[in-house]
Amino acid sequence: MFIDRRLSSLLDTLIARGRALQRRTLSRATRPGAPAGDAPLTELDTLCRQLLSGRGEASGSKAAQTLIERYSALSGEERRRFFARLGTDYAPDWDAVRAAFRRHEESPDRASFQQLSRTLEPPRQELFRRINRAPGGTPALVQMRADLLKAMRDTPELGVVDDDLVHLLRSWFNRGFLVMERIGWSTPADLLERIIRYEAVHHIGAWDELRRRLLPPDRRCYAFFHPALANDPLIFVEVALTRAIPESIQALLAPEREVLAPERATTAVFYSISNCQPGLQGISFGNFLIKQVVEELLRELPGLDTFVTLSPVPGFRKWLERQQSDSGEMPSLATILGEKGALAATPASSAAIAAEILPLAADYMLDAKDRDGRPLDPVARFHLGNGARLERLCWPGDVSANGMAGSAGLMVNYLYDLACVESNHEAYANNYMVAASAAVHRQRARPHRKGKALRNVG
Repeated sequence: MFIDRRLSSLLDTLIARGRALQRRTLSRATRPGAPAGDAPLTELDTLCRQLLSGRGEASGSKAAQTLIERYSALSGEERRRFFARLGTDYAPDWDAVRAAFRRHEESPDRASFQQLSRTLEPPRQELFRRINRAPGGTPALVQMRADLLKAMRDTPELGVVDDDLVHLLRSWFNRGFLVMERIGWSTPADLLERIIRYEAVHHIGAWDELRRRLLPPDRRCYAFFHPALANDPLIFVEVALTRAIPESIQALLAPEREVLAPERATTAVFYSISNCQPGLQGISFGNFLIKQVVEELLRELPGLDTFVTLSPVPGFRKWLERQQSDSGEMPSLATILGEKGALAATPASSAAIAAEILPLAADYMLDAKDRDGRPLDPVARFHLGNGARLERLCWPGDVSANGMAGSAGLMVNYLYDLACVESNHEAYANNYMVAASAAVHRQRARPHRKGKALRNVG
């Protein structure tokens, strides 16, 4: 009876929250200025109900295809209002949920549990499944989620719709369905164009730049694909084969660099990881991709013994400027970089700048946390969560305009030590522990920084 009362209380809470979310979403959807009785939305609603009520597979596929076409023709505001309708009109029937729960309490058998489970599932979840039956249904739903994420910026209550869509996408994009392929200079041009367009870390400005990243024997690129998305990659990683851990992306990608014979390489450097589908945000593939690439490289080049990244630190400059504005003791970033900025720094001045920047960077990487106690830096969260170790801070690591704007020129190396990946992952998963080398810890422990409290933002 105690367990039954707890379940009943939990169900009451679930129903109350669901109804409150419906009311808030409905109030936002019908706020003053929103047109009532909009014909495209009414037609789309009719198609949704027809799709849910139909039983024939052929007619259902045709209805789903028509629905996708009508949805694609909607404006951004119409799409937001469509999602609001999904949040209210296609939510669970809470009275039916209560009745099903009571039947299960009275007769807790398999049949009553199945009925309760079916009643709890929102109709919009089955709607998404049926949309997926149409030719091109999966990419259409991925695009629909990208639109939904945009709409949620102004209407966060639409998160109830996102929860159902993400639940399905995580199943459909399970690791077992993904295929890893190597991208080379002989890859079809339409796919290479996508690589140029999707590159999110180090901009590829021309075909010559892409050629330098794909054609030399000491360069690799691997991507994950899903059967339903044809030649559109989900994520790709660019790899450089070297004999040492690099400190500068400009040196790593220099046009005049000396090409290394792959069999002489000892180090594989993951220097760019780009997610290609905004609609799959929050559905992680990067950890699987890195692990599979490591396995592939070891099969091809057993002499490799070091696997590292050369990673950006996208939030460092913003954090640093916030710290400096709050502290009368800390010099400003402009003072540290000099009047002409780090781009014009001489070797001597670069060493002086590094002496100022690196202790601050160590503080940021080791101590700055978000509200949940996680590392503030999003790239750090990704690699530390995969079991990597923060190995080295690199300044100047990226002196491009983007590198200076986001990271104040800082880059870092994360080391994937295969013997420690699992233990590092567990320590991070349990306590958000930052695995870091002794060298990084020593850089933080400067007398003028030791004991200073950090103000974190996130």
